[in-house]
Amino acid sequence: MNLVLVIGILVIAGFFGGLAARKIKFPTISGYIIIGMLLSPSILNIIPEELISGRLSVVTDVALGIIAYLVGGSLNLKRLKKIGKSIVLITPFQAAGAWIFVALLISFFGGFKEGFNFFNINFYQTYLPAAIIIGAISCATAPAATIAIVHEYKAKGPLTTTLLGVVALDDALCIAAYAIAASIAEMLIIGIKSVSLYQILVFPIFDIFGSILLGAAFGFGLIYISHFAKTRQRLLVVVFGMILLCIGAAKILNISALLANMTMGFIVVNKMEKNENMFKVIDDIEDVIFAMFFTLAGAHFDLGVMRTAGILALLIVAGRCGGKLIGARIGASVSQAPLVVKKYLGFGLMPKAGVTIGLAILARQHPVFSNIGNLMMSSILASVIINELIAPPLTKYAIFKAGEATTS
Repeated sequence: MNLVLVIGILVIAGFFGGLAARKIKFPTISGYIIIGMLLSPSILNIIPEELISGRLSVVTDVALGIIAYLVGGSLNLKRLKKIGKSIVLITPFQAAGAWIFVALLISFFGGFKEGFNFFNINFYQTYLPAAIIIGAISCATAPAATIAIVHEYKAKGPLTTTLLGVVALDDALCIAAYAIAASIAEMLIIGIKSVSLYQILVFPIFDIFGSILLGAAFGFGLIYISHFAKTRQRLLVVVFGMILLCIGAAKILNISALLANMTMGFIVVNKMEKNENMFKVIDDIEDVIFAMFFTLAGAHFDLGVMRTAGILALLIVAGRCGGKLIGARIGASVSQAPLVVKKYLGFGLMPKAGVTIGLAILARQHPVFSNIGNLMMSSILASVIINELIAPPLTKYAIFKAGEATTS
């Protein structure tokens, strides 16, 4: 088995998995993930572990760079000012709700496993770091399923407008939350006593602000270079090339490629007048990249840890649903949003996919998280599949209960 052959398998197998999923009215991403699980070393063992954990990580890097760039491109300041303060206030409340609820549930589960001995060092180096990271990753909301349902029922109204606004901001907030959570979890695993105050304060700050500065530089560079691309095909070359350069530079500097690419997209959408094509050109390669990425994500599945991961997956789903519902309700109350937003917004925030899986893979590849990586990856994958099944009906329920669906 060689790298090129495996990439070919990921694309073709993923294509047929997505096709089968659509036939039975499942989301395409579910088909990609399930096919990837079947190809994994713990089931059919078609894709070897050394490639999944090694050279195939470049697929994850590229896909995450593209996702982050598109997330940054959704943060148009002019548009954000129009959608009002309620969205800006609700977003952090519902994200924090998911983070806190998921982290608490997993921490207590870890406590049960350790017999509630919170002085046991194993708890602080396994379940607590995993809880913090999974909680942060749980902040994200996948826009694709939400947008598809809104379009299907031609929904319009305050709930729909708020829902789309919160979804647009959510992934950006999740990327920042992950950067913070990863630093905290790393300190817990290494041991707080062995980490200086300088490392605790300076490293996370350098990571976040360094990523923002790098992304800003590449953003202005992309705007300048794009003037030389006179056709859509050449513009794709320029945009894709700059995303790759940004990822590579971030890896050399050991800072967050996700934050850097998100900042690059943010600079482009806010500093370039005619910027639509700067993001639309990605549509030409999106399907093939995502087929590889989500199928590879499924291949990280580890059947051996599913006894524990399955319970964690249910805890993630329960904690995230509860956190989003309560957080959205509190945020809507604080911002004095309309009653329909307060009552039903949380039901529309359940989908999760791309950013969630990408960050889970990123955590699994982190050398410090090697002892908890498989557990996190398998539980998050299982929770994504559960969410893909329950989220669309809940979003539909919210839109219809708010009276914003067009049924004709």
